[in-house]
Amino acid sequence: MNPTTSVPQRLYLIEVARIGAPMNRPVVCYLIQTSDGKNILIDTGLATDAPISPEFPPVQWEKNVIEQLALIGLKPQDINTLICTHFDMDHASYHGTFTHAEFVVQQRHYDDAQHNMRYGFARPQWDRADVRWNCVNGDTELLPGIDLIATDGHALGHQSVLVSLPETGKVLLAIDAVLWESRFRPDVEATPRDEDESAVRASTQKLLDLVKTENVALTIFGHDGAQWTNLKKLPEFYG
Repeated sequence: MNPTTSVPQRLYLIEVARIGAPMNRPVVCYLIQTSDGKNILIDTGLATDAPISPEFPPVQWEKNVIEQLALIGLKPQDINTLICTHFDMDHASYHGTFTHAEFVVQQRHYDDAQHNMRYGFARPQWDRADVRWNCVNGDTELLPGIDLIATDGHALGHQSVLVSLPETGKVLLAIDAVLWESRFRPDVEATPRDEDESAVRASTQKLLDLVKTENVALTIFGHDGAQWTNLKKLPEFYG
C-alpha cells in the first residue's frame, strides 16, 4: 500500500445518550481514523438543552462527543472532516464546535434544510458563515474505503456511510435509513419521523442489496438499543 494513501484504519462507535424504556434508543455518532492520521467524525449527537418532547421517556446521558473524543486524546480542532448524515437535533447538536473541519453533506439535504423548520434547533450549529462545505450529489467515494450512500426517506438527502476496515471488513453505518434491525426488510413502513415512505422502502432495499453485493461484514443500525449494547464502543474500536 502506498504510505500516502488515506484509508480507514479504525472505526469508533460513540454512544452519547440513550432514550429509556420502552424505546431503548441510543443516540450515537462515529469516528473514523485513517492511515495518514486524518480524523473523520460522523454526526455529533444530542445536546442536553435540546427540546425533547415531554412524552419521551427519560434520557440517560453519557459523555458528549467532545468529552468522549478527549478520552482518546483528540480535541475539536483535530477533526479534519465532519460527515453530516442529516441535520436532526440528535445528529447535529455539536456541529458548531468543530470549526476546523470540512462539513460533508448531500446537496439536496443542505438545500432543503435552508427552509425546513424540522432543523431549527441545530441550525445555529451548521448554518454559519465560517463553515467549509463539501456538498456532494448522490453516492460518493469520499476517500478510498469511505463511501457516502444516498438514502432518502427519513429525510430528503439523508446519507448512510460504508467503511472498509483492514481487519473487520466492510461496515455499513445505516444511520436513520434503518433505525433498528427488525426494520431491515423490503416491506418496511415509515415511522412518524420519516418524510417519504416510498423513499424509505427504496433506500432500505438499496442497503439490503449493498450488503450482498459488497459482502458487508457488519451493519450497524441507527438507534437499535439491543444491538448497541453488544457493540464495541469508544475507547474500543473496530480495526
